[in-house]
Amino acid sequence: MTFMTLCAIWGIVALLALLFLGMHIGLAMILVGFVGYAQVVNFNAAMGVLRNVPATQASNFALVVIPLFILMGNFAFASGMSESLYNTGNKWLSRLPGGLSCATIAACAGFGAICGSVPATTATMGTVAIPEMRRYHYADSLTTGSVAVGGTLGILIPPSTPLVVYGIIAEQSIGRLFLAGIVPGVLLTIILCITVVAMVKRNPSLAGESVGYTWRERLASLKGLTWMAVLFVSVFYMMFSGIFTINEAAAGGAFLAMLIAFIRGRLPWKTFTSVMMDSVKTTSMVFLVLIGAVVFGNFLAITRLPMTLADLVASLAVSKYVIFALVVVIYAILGCFMDALPMIMLTVPIFLPIVTQLGFDPIWFGVTIILIMQMGCITPPVGLSCYVVSGIARDIPLSTIFRGAVPFVLAILITIVIVTALPDLATWMPNLVYGPGRGSL
Repeated sequence: MTFMTLCAIWGIVALLALLFLGMHIGLAMILVGFVGYAQVVNFNAAMGVLRNVPATQASNFALVVIPLFILMGNFAFASGMSESLYNTGNKWLSRLPGGLSCATIAACAGFGAICGSVPATTATMGTVAIPEMRRYHYADSLTTGSVAVGGTLGILIPPSTPLVVYGIIAEQSIGRLFLAGIVPGVLLTIILCITVVAMVKRNPSLAGESVGYTWRERLASLKGLTWMAVLFVSVFYMMFSGIFTINEAAAGGAFLAMLIAFIRGRLPWKTFTSVMMDSVKTTSMVFLVLIGAVVFGNFLAITRLPMTLADLVASLAVSKYVIFALVVVIYAILGCFMDALPMIMLTVPIFLPIVTQLGFDPIWFGVTIILIMQMGCITPPVGLSCYVVSGIARDIPLSTIFRGAVPFVLAILITIVIVTALPDLATWMPNLVYGPGRGSL
């Protein structure tokens, strides 16, 4: 084992140790990357990396899309679209076994299409859905589990902040990644609803009494989706018409979401300042992690560990699907301890050369690892989405929330298997819009 490879391994061990000790992921990656680079090259070279990377990332025009989509999601939340989404889903799906849980998951998928954040989607829909399901005597486990897993759809269905970050780290088209997430996102939503129906049929006590609505009430509920449809169609038209760039589409979406909130009378000055401050805080967190990931990635690149691993894996006399299964297991384990953004930034520089050398499509791989990260969002000990639900339903034990989310892990695994067996589910739409190859960033 060479000196540089040994340094890379010790760097990864040190980073994991700092994370378990509670250090912020961005600061931990900057520290380990700086020290490691200084050890492998020299102190002056490490200082050069530390001087250049923050300025380079802060001035990267492609990254403008992140704060703009964050801002759009916050304005959409302020406009009250979540209540309309849940109301419509409730009226159309209430006749199904566990209909309110299905409505919650469907509404989360809809809100994820204008938000792109797990905590925001989970908190928003949980505030609306949990009191309603408890009012109709749904079991606490099914109530909280459906909200927790539904909230994870925000990082798969575009616009998705993790997909944006993956696209930048992996140097892939953000437009293609957004399109690639649509079909798997819809597929996962359907499988999650089927899981709810199967659970309730097996154990009817999980769901309370069903609520019946007339067709007139169902059709009338669609009026509440008008503003949501305007925002969704407008943003997707701007993104994929070829007239606007992704950044321009994100800016237009943020402005339109703000305008909708103002027209609906949901944007007093206090709310406006709160939305802006929340967006600044979230953006700052994302950029700190991104800068740390680039510093740490430079350290790994200079040690050539990713390339060494890729050559080693490619030389193994086993099926590429066996190797990919090992990658899935590693991501699933890491997902139990890390949030999606840090995991993308830490692992993509290591695993992407391996999967591309095996012949897998990097766009498909991006969607697949997001699916795996969704699983991590509902599994202990971190389980970000479950902790958000716990903050909303404080009288429900955290163990009950995790127990309610566990059955949905199988649904996500089934989706991963389907998308792996049928990669065209992820690549068909990007190839249809952009043609084979790279799309517009």
